[in-house]
Amino acid sequence: MEIIYQPWPWYVSGFLIACIMLVLLLMGKKFGMSSNLRTFCAACGAGKASSFFNFDWKSDKWNLLVVLGAMLGGFVASHYLSNPEIPEISEATKVALTQLNISAENGYLPVELFSIEALSDIKTILILVVGGLLIGFGARYAGGCTSGHAISGLSNLQLPSLIAVIGFFIGGLVMVHLLFPFIF
Repeated sequence: MEIIYQPWPWYVSGFLIACIMLVLLLMGKKFGMSSNLRTFCAACGAGKASSFFNFDWKSDKWNLLVVLGAMLGGFVASHYLSNPEIPEISEATKVALTQLNISAENGYLPVELFSIEALSDIKTILILVVGGLLIGFGARYAGGCTSGHAISGLSNLQLPSLIAVIGFFIGGLVMVHLLFPFIF
């Protein structure tokens, strides 16, 4: 049982994702988290407000189970199947975070960004709102999110997905190396 409490190596997780993608491809289905939001909005009647949501959402309702499974799986994994120890991060990362006035005491979740107290800061609220809008716009503009393009699109050998994934990586590098130090 000890193996279930540890992070799995990339080759195990990658193999399982590949198996799921093979099944979805054989069934003629597409995978992506942002498409679930569209399906959810269409199911709630958003088609009355925008023609974008006028489609047969019932044929994609299986994908809503993916969201439910991701939320339930994340809860179960974090509360029952995880090691309670805070993960180690590199010393170089700790130094870089300290220079940005961000603590490294909580591993991957610095309290300056991921705490209830952080929500009382107007700067944090603005970062969350603007970031959420940019992510939503980017997912819509790119025709899908990172999981849809990187997992489903690349497994279908779609050139637009390759271009989108390259753009995601470039955007991530720009954010981490240029914008993140400027913002914080």
